Amino acid sequence: MTLKIYDTLTRRKEAFKPISGNRVYMFVCGPTLYDYSHLGHARTYVAFDVIARYLRYKGYTLFYLMNITDVEDRIIQRAEMTNRDPVELAKTLETTFHRDMKALRMNSVNLYARASEHMPEILDQIKRLIEKGYAYETKTGIYYDLARFEDFGELSHQKLDEVKKHRIDPDPTKKNPQDFTLWKKKETGPLWDSPWGKGRPGWHIEDTAISELYLGEQYDIHGGGIDLIFPHHESEIVQMESLSGKKPMARNWLHTGLLMISGERMGKSMGNSVTIADALEDYEAEVLRFFFASTHYRSPIDYTKDKLEQAKNSLETLYTALYNIKRLQTKEEKQLTDEEKKLRKELRETERKFLKAMDDDFNTPIAISHLFDMAKKINIFTAEDGIVDKKLLGEIVNSFKELGGILGVLQREKESVEEELIEKLMDLVIELRREFRNRENFAVSDRIREELRRLGITLEDTPDGMKWRKH
Repeated sequence: MTLKIYDTLTRRKEAFKPISGNRVYMFVCGPTLYDYSHLGHARTYVAFDVIARYLRYKGYTLFYLMNITDVEDRIIQRAEMTNRDPVELAKTLETTFHRDMKALRMNSVNLYARASEHMPEILDQIKRLIEKGYAYETKTGIYYDLARFEDFGELSHQKLDEVKKHRIDPDPTKKNPQDFTLWKKKETGPLWDSPWGKGRPGWHIEDTAISELYLGEQYDIHGGGIDLIFPHHESEIVQMESLSGKKPMARNWLHTGLLMISGERMGKSMGNSVTIADALEDYEAEVLRFFFASTHYRSPIDYTKDKLEQAKNSLETLYTALYNIKRLQTKEEKQLTDEEKKLRKELRETERKFLKAMDDDFNTPIAISHLFDMAKKINIFTAEDGIVDKKLLGEIVNSFKELGGILGVLQREKESVEEELIEKLMDLVIELRREFRNRENFAVSDRIREELRRLGITLEDTPDGMKWRKH
């Protein structure tokens, strides 16, 4: 199957063709360390973690790079508001960011690169842009001359006249209000020496300096949230393509949809921002990942308590199917029964459909729907049969863990304490019900069955004794 990816630049799904054969280079814009990471960040980073996992599953050798913006005016402003040192603030928030990523089982990034540690590369890019005539110096800093770049606005599909309407920085020293900053001449705050005086870099130049160093002038995937398309990603394109003369800077531009809170865009100004740490106090990482994966990465997603509960219950539905089949007795025979053959065939079909969905621009909601279809078939099988081929059982469990692993879910290695407790309690309930039946107290026996059914547990009388399963 051929992987197809939607490209924000061309607005088309196109077959994925890495520049270097099987080697894939991906850059995703990381956090700006002026506040704690929130669920909007989590949505984007989990989406690209899934993309990275799938690319590796497909056999690609992926180098995944994420920058860390620890030099930026918002950091300095927040430090001033809280009477903190901006360098110390950034370090503290970086520590919490990595803690949050670990908690979310984000393990696909090869390298996190701090802007503050790449000042030579930043200065070199600015110097080359000046030498090529794309940038100029004023008494306030170094600016990119947008009049020199005809295609500005191509990623956001805006014409320059449209861009001019809302990209205004009234610095009288600039040639045009739309020209963006490469270097800010400053006297206070974190400062670095440069050929143009002390100061610090603009936001956009930090990313292209880092990506050029590790990925080259052109690479395969550049990603981030949809809110970064303009002006950040547009400005990255301008800088890198001006330096290299090569188009496009990235073969594929991928952007995640916005995360909403009860129908409103999440934001600190709205008073509805939810940090990753706060969300993880209420829900397991797998639940959050499953919630995000239940919506296509390019679509907006609405975060509500009801939807989180729904995601939690849906995930448990998949675990229940695995739990039910793992509880069956196993046999080791060369010949499968007709029902087992049917189940194995359905498993293979589920795997094929799951991967087909992922090949269609990483369509996780459709992929998940195929897991639910398989779960239903497993539950039907476990309801009708009290024994299963040991090899087939292994295939089912391994397949669910492998496919779920692409999404970062279905990875519990051991049954939970609650499930162990259920096992022991059910043994006791079955023994008590058997005692009531022996005494011909069928009213209490039937009441036990009905109450368990209401709680999601089915009791069945079989030739091998009384059995139970979740439903």
